[in-house]
Amino acid sequence: MPHDLNKTVLNNGIRIVTKQVPHARSVAMGVWVNVGARDEKAEEGGLSHVIEHMIFKGTERRTALQIAKEFDAIGGQSNAFTSQENTCYYAKVMDTHVDTMVDLLSDIFLNSVFDPGEIERERQVILQEIKMLEDTPDEHVHVLLAQALWGSHPLGRSILGTPETVTRFDSNSIKEYFSRAYQPERIVIAAAGNLEHVSFAELIAQAFEVVRKGNDFPERTKPAMDWVATAHPKNLEQVHICLGTRGIYTTDPRRHACALLNVVLGGNMSSRLFQEIRERRGLAYAIYSFVLSYCDTGLTGVYVGVDKSNTQEVLRLIAREMKRLKEEPVDDSELKNAKEHLKGGLYLAVESTSNQMTRLAHNEINFGHHIPLQELVDEIEKVTAEDILNLAQDIFQDSAVSLALLGPVDEKASYKDILSL
Repeated sequence: MPHDLNKTVLNNGIRIVTKQVPHARSVAMGVWVNVGARDEKAEEGGLSHVIEHMIFKGTERRTALQIAKEFDAIGGQSNAFTSQENTCYYAKVMDTHVDTMVDLLSDIFLNSVFDPGEIERERQVILQEIKMLEDTPDEHVHVLLAQALWGSHPLGRSILGTPETVTRFDSNSIKEYFSRAYQPERIVIAAAGNLEHVSFAELIAQAFEVVRKGNDFPERTKPAMDWVATAHPKNLEQVHICLGTRGIYTTDPRRHACALLNVVLGGNMSSRLFQEIRERRGLAYAIYSFVLSYCDTGLTGVYVGVDKSNTQEVLRLIAREMKRLKEEPVDDSELKNAKEHLKGGLYLAVESTSNQMTRLAHNEINFGHHIPLQELVDEIEKVTAEDILNLAQDIFQDSAVSLALLGPVDEKASYKDILSL
């Protein structure tokens, strides 16, 4: 391991990974838990997200206001997020305030009281967040695609939960889930910036060694993927379209080829979909492709917002570009540009301690070790046009295409023939 990278495993299994960046004046720290929305039972839908909100609402030592004031007093930034597979509590401060940051994050993570009064107030905030998502069609249609693609599997549910589930949660149910899910072997504490590993690890150990191992947490189940087209009529100016096909899992050896395929298809302004549908034909303002990868499955998708009259034409154009990737190798110039685009994003991200911290955590959670940036760049360079062609032939198939449409749509219309791949 390079001298600027270090890892310590506490007696209870919590992992601490750091990267020293001597020229930086900041330190970014994240407490990552390999637990997310897909780990919830149907009746628990949204619990991970509720915990993410509640963790900042008071501990045995501090009120919610005191937590906010102490972060503000050191010029720190703090926040949290929930995904399908992870929950993260993070902060970024000047290198002179590392001790305070560790104390604050440790306190909220280990000593939150989940006060019933605070839960009731925050419940209203989360219910508004759910309504806000439903009022944001270009985001809501992604949730509808997941429902179409994965059905009753946890990956088919919204991370936010539903009004029904969120309304049922109380202090006891939150504490029980927190205790059951937040097990030490699922916790990674990552930090990057101007810090020294040994002293940082000692600070973490003082607080986190008390976390006890729990009972086994249920294993994740892999979902099936079938063709489903769903139309959701709503009084909107546009039809919002989200199309999904097969993807790859997080550690799939083809992940670099998939990233390049995404860039070529719709990952930037020179991509095929952007140029054909927006620039040449003027049929959409927003169009892009995306990749979602989980520990055991994945999704390759396309989003576009269009006028109702152009819905079928745009779907045909998307299918045409997918078929091109199955039938014709990407030319040398296009492949080179896609590689430079990916590498540029990687190198620019290195300039942020927050991004470096996130990368440390992702590597540790998904691979169990650090992957040097140069190794990642070398793997990108090795990808050939044939690799992308073979991947496209595997993931772009009629038997695994799902579609969600939201807006002024015809519920009875058939789209399967249009999307023949």
